[in-house]
This record gives sequence, structure tokens and C-alpha cells, in this order.
Amino acid sequence: MRRLAAVLQRLWPRSLSGRLALVLVLGMLAAQALTGTIWYDMRYGKAMEIPTRLAATRLADAVRMLDAVPAASRPAMLAAISSADFNVRAVDGPAATPPPLDRNDVFSSELFLDVLRQRLGGQADELAHHGVRVLASELAHAAPREGNWLTLLRDPFPTGHFVVQLRLHDGTWLQAQAREGQAGMSTAPRAAAIDYLLRIYVLRIAAILLLAWLAVRLVMQPLGKLASAADKLGENIFSPPLGTHGPTEVRKASQAFNAMQRRLIDNIAERTRFLAAVSHDLRSPITRMKLRTELLPGEGERVKFRRDLDEMDALVGATLTMVQDSGLHEQRQMVDIDSLLASLRSDCAETGGQVSITGQAAPLPAHPRSLKRCLQNIVDNAIRYGGAARVLVQDDASEVTIEVRDDGPGIPEALLQRALEPFYRLETSRNAATGGFGLGLSIAQTVALAHHGELSLRNGEERGLVVTLVLPRASGQWRPEHAQA
Repeated sequence: MRRLAAVLQRLWPRSLSGRLALVLVLGMLAAQALTGTIWYDMRYGKAMEIPTRLAATRLADAVRMLDAVPAASRPAMLAAISSADFNVRAVDGPAATPPPLDRNDVFSSELFLDVLRQRLGGQADELAHHGVRVLASELAHAAPREGNWLTLLRDPFPTGHFVVQLRLHDGTWLQAQAREGQAGMSTAPRAAAIDYLLRIYVLRIAAILLLAWLAVRLVMQPLGKLASAADKLGENIFSPPLGTHGPTEVRKASQAFNAMQRRLIDNIAERTRFLAAVSHDLRSPITRMKLRTELLPGEGERVKFRRDLDEMDALVGATLTMVQDSGLHEQRQMVDIDSLLASLRSDCAETGGQVSITGQAAPLPAHPRSLKRCLQNIVDNAIRYGGAARVLVQDDASEVTIEVRDDGPGIPEALLQRALEPFYRLETSRNAATGGFGLGLSIAQTVALAHHGELSLRNGEERGLVVTLVLPRASGQWRPEHAQA
């Protein structure tokens, strides 16, 4: 059972469109299997019609002859008209309980009685006068266990088997057993089966599949737009809202999605305003505390207070910088990567930082100030903890890859991902006295994601940290004004 369930689970389509199409086709096949009994009834009736008419006609002729001869001559007459396929004999009386007939046999027996009545004189009470009882009216099978379905499908000349009891005018009861074929007329079962399967199943399945494909496309199109909008929302919170048209369910989903987007924008804006306000308001008490520090009597105490206040001031400044760089508030334009890196190298050289650049890249569309901030953070990080930065630039038709290496202690493998989190500092490998607050790489990653790019960290082969920034040349739709990471 478990193996069967596993097989069915593997065969079950993973996509919603495939499941809808499969459900439609299976439903059609189930309905067609039920209506297939109509075809069976028609084929059964057609196969039994000629044998029934022949057997009823032959029995009616025999009854008229037997009614016309004296009772003493009937044994000889019965022997004369009987054969291997048609046997008539005298019986003591009718069967006490006639065996029940199935639905199709009832229809053929009714045809048998109608033909018999017409051949015996056509009177309405003719059958009642003779007390006719049809005990069997069915298809004869070539093999004992062969069913009606197989006989109808394989035998071009099916044979009917009939058992009838009736009474002569003088009250003598007879029982007739007859086997009649198609009188040389083939029922063409293979052609009929192929025609049925082709028109009823193949053509219907093809039509259902076509309709299912069209229906699934119409149903899945709004879902595809919703999925695409969700992807764009993850890349750009200010992406255009969804259109609120279509079926009622689609309109409701689009309206809920647009409302969610507005709430996200409002929440991010509120968070940004809150952090900016708190960081700004902290500047005033820090400034007052610096002034009061200068009034302290001891120089040692003043030095300690200055160091703590300077660190607090730097932390507030870093927080403001993070808030400002959490979104891109500039227009997207072509940026010369080579000139940008050369400018960073020149700036670092003025403060004693060593930066080497290898490789070149063609200009690409980006947000220049934010991209410069991203690269500056990466290069500063390499100089601060590794003494120097080695920049490798690789360019191709689809993306620009900028790799920055240093000779520092690196980062433990388990902490590489956490190093990209805001305010996360690696105390064991990064000295707090160097001035870092754990925001440089976090801001760089934010800018990279906002450019539809990727920022990754790995340790060098021997030592040092390798920071890789990948910037795609072709990206999704961008608003020229505000884009949010």
C-alpha cells in the first residue's frame, strides 16, 4: 500500500495547472465509463436483433404446423422439424418459476414475443392463449467463461440462444431451444470498437485536454501575475501595484496584495523615521555631555569620558548612515565601474590605505552614490582588518563580478552569514578598537540586493576574507525615483 501511495505521489502533477487538467480528464473518463453502458446496450441489441427475429419466426412456423396436425402425428412432426440448432419437444407443463432475465435479455425477449405474436396471427391475446414463456434470451458464448463484452468485441457473427415454453391449442406444452446467428451479416465488432474508442474516447480526451489547457491558462494567468508581483515586491517594495480587474476572487486577491504592499511601505517608512529621529535626538545630550566632560577636574577622567562619548557619537552616526542607506533615493544611471574603483583607491591612498585593482568592466546601470557606499564599505573593511585590499574585476555580457581580498584573519565558517547582519561584530577576529560597529557589510549587502545583485563571503585558500559582489547587467523594472531593498 505504501509503495502504491509513493508511486501515485510521484505521478501526481506538482503544478496546479497539471492537477486541474488531470482532474478534468479523469472526471471525463469516469463519466465516459458510466455512459459506456449505453454503447454496450446498443451493441447487444444490434447483435441480438437478427437472431431473435429468426428464432421467433422459426418457432411460430413450427407452432402453426403442430397445431394443424393430429396429436398422433406430432411426435413425427417434432422429430422432423428439430435439428441441432432448433429443438422442440413436448413437456409435462410450464416451469414453476421462470428464471429471471437481466436487463438486456428482457429487451430481446420482448422483441421475441412481439415477432412471435405477429407471426401467430397478430391478435392481442395470441400470446396469452398460448401461454408463452421466455426462459432464456441471451448471447451464446464460444467459451464457457466468456462474457458478453468479449463476445461482442471478438465475434463478427454472434449467436443468440433462446429457450421458450408455450401451449398448443389442445393444451399440449412444448419447450423449444433455438440457436440463431446473423444470417451471414457481420456485426463488424472491431470496426465498431475502433470507431467508438476513436470518436468517444480519443476525440473527447483531445477536446477535453484542449479545453482544459485553455481553461487552466485563463485560471492560472492571474495567479502567475500575482506570483510575479510577489517576486518584484521582494526586490523592490515600490513596484507598481497589481491591477484590480478580472473575476471576483482575483480582484479580492489583488486588492489584498496591494493593501499588504501599502502596509509594508508604511511600516518601513515609519521604522526609518523612528530610527532617524532617535539617532538625531541622541546627538544633543551627547554634545552636552561632551561639554560637561571638559569641566571635570581630572585629566584621566576626562579622557575616559571623551572616549566613551566619541564611541557613542560614532555609533549614532553609523545608525543614521544605515537608515539613510537602507533605501535608494537617487535615480538609476550608467556608472563607470573603473572610474568608481579608481576614485576609491585614490581616497584610500590619502589615508595610507593600499588598494590594488585588476581587471576592467564596462559601465552598467546602477545607483552611483549607493554603489560607491557599498564598495567603500567592502574596501574599508579589507584595509581595516587585512591591511590592504586586492580588487579583481570580471565582466561579461550578463553581470559584473567584483572580488575584494584581504590578508586578515578571516571569519569562522559558521559565522560567515551572521557577519552580514546589522550590528553583528566578531569579537574573536575583529578588534572593537578599530572603530567598526558591524554595519559596513550589512549596508553593502542591502545595496547589492537593491541592485538585484548578490554579496557573498568566503575565506581565502590560505588566509584572509574574500568578499564577492555580483551585479547583473539586466534586471527587472525599476522606478527612477525610490527603490527599496
